Amino acid sequence: MRSFILLLSLISCLVPDQLQAQGFGEYLGDESILYSETKQVNQFFRRFNGEEDPEGKRLYQQDSLFHSNSLRTFYLSMLFDQSSATMADADQERFNGEMIGQQRYLDFHGGSWVAEVNCTFMYQGVARPVILFLVLEEANVGSKWVFKDVFFAPYKQRLTPGQSEASLPFLHPLSHELDFMNLNKVFREPEQASQFTAAEYRPDFLTLFLYELSEGKFTFRNVNEVKFHFFQIDGWYFQLSDIQRQDPNRGWLITQLLSVPSGQEQKLLDFIYRR
Repeated sequence: MRSFILLLSLISCLVPDQLQAQGFGEYLGDESILYSETKQVNQFFRRFNGEEDPEGKRLYQQDSLFHSNSLRTFYLSMLFDQSSATMADADQERFNGEMIGQQRYLDFHGGSWVAEVNCTFMYQGVARPVILFLVLEEANVGSKWVFKDVFFAPYKQRLTPGQSEASLPFLHPLSHELDFMNLNKVFREPEQASQFTAAEYRPDFLTLFLYELSEGKFTFRNVNEVKFHFFQIDGWYFQLSDIQRQDPNRGWLITQLLSVPSGQEQKLLDFIYRR
């Protein structure tokens, strides 16, 4: 097989403005789909940063193409889901321009990215979807994925009922004069106790999930889908999904891209966590 690196270097010298418009098919012929697919999340990191050559070989600091603008420009144009209608071309161009011009990279151990894992569990005899959110945490052995949050629709319905404040039951402000004897009425229906909590109360679904899991109420069945949410690049958010289709533009691709004003990251995280 001819050396793609040599060809890439030659093209960069002769027609650098054309490199970003080319794809694997121009150079690798029938093997273009094999090489163009970003098969692993780790490979996405390497390609985003310009740490892998187009034949899949890992690059290191001593390699001439390591973090090169030409290689990163070539890859960044391929790491977006080109069939997505949710991303504006202008945003992609601005994002790619900042990544190259400001030399901004992703760091696998840099935090600020969340795995969203859609699973199926048996719950009270019924197959139900459960969405687990995991983050990387540093450990003595390096790092590990840990549970950050969980979304389970019955918890949301049970603990955050969609009623107006005026229609919610409440403890009378003079309850203390009766030694709170009206608590008896509250605890007759314990599943409604969350309606008597303070305004700032936010239910801890993960604690409840882990408790019921330990009690045998949940039985894991399978993983249905995995996606990742990235907040590592200041001012930007993007979603990474595994796209499988008969097309060279497939594998782990950016499927959503948003410009996020400073201070708005938590609002977006709350939306992702379904809080």
